[in-house]
This record gives sequence, C-alpha cells and structure tokens, in this order.
Amino acid sequence: MLCQHCKKNPAVVNYIEKINGNKFEYHLCAFCYADLYGELNSKVNNDVWAGLFSSPAPRKKICPVCRTTFADFERQGLLGCTSCYDVFKEELLPSILRIHGKVDHIGKVGKNMDELGLHRQLKVLQEKLESALRVKNYKEADRLNKQINAIKKTIHGGGNG
Repeated sequence: MLCQHCKKNPAVVNYIEKINGNKFEYHLCAFCYADLYGELNSKVNNDVWAGLFSSPAPRKKICPVCRTTFADFERQGLLGCTSCYDVFKEELLPSILRIHGKVDHIGKVGKNMDELGLHRQLKVLQEKLESALRVKNYKEADRLNKQINAIKKTIHGGGNG
C-alpha cells in the first residue's frame, strides 16, 4: 500500500481509529510521518490526525548554505552562518527589536564626531530635499541643495562652506 500523503513510498505507519462506529484508516510512509509529526514514537492526538489530509504540511525554512533551521536557532541561540540572517529575517526582526530596541544598525562612533554629525545632517537634508522635490517645492529644494553642497565641501574638501 502506498502512502496516502505523498503517494510514492510504501506506507509503514498504519493507524486505525473508530469514532462513533465509523472506521478511519491512515497509511503513511516513514518520510511523510517524520515530516508531519516528527519521530515515529511521538504521541499523536486526534486533532493532529484530523488535519492530516486537509492541506500539505508547511515546509520549514532551511538555510541553503549551512542547513540550519529556525528551530535550531531557537534551541541553541546561534545562527549557523551569515546567510541565516537573510533566510530567517522575518523571524529574527521581532527578537532583534526586543533586544536592541531598533532594527537599523548605525555602527560605532568614530574618532571624528564632527564628521559623523555632518553625515547624519547630510542624510536628513537629502531626505528633506527628496520630499520637497516630490511636492514640487523648488524654492525649498534649492535652499536644501545649497546646504547639502556646503556640507559635502566640508566633509570631502576639509574646508569651510
């Protein structure tokens, strides 16, 4: 008899249940049983069996580089490689936000605090410039552009405005 789930491998797990005089039989191969419920010796309850054939089991995310699963991360608290951050990004963001209070990396403060402040100011001004251009406020955009150029001269040229 073939597995009722994959219809490829021979069924090795046969489960028969009688409910209100009705007989229900489930036949699964070892692979499908392991994918759906874990090890063969795990305890199976009626709710699990009831949902068995309604829809295919969701596939677990696995890092293609190091083969780490998110369950591995939850157990060990460690990711396997840098690719794991991309693979498990959605799952990791809430934890990162809870631990660090933010999800954007700013980096360490360098020796030249003035230059760091200028870079931050430059970023804010560029965002304001884009916003002004979107609403076609060209007078404000011109003013912001002059400020941006002055900061760029200070950063790159080392001189004053």
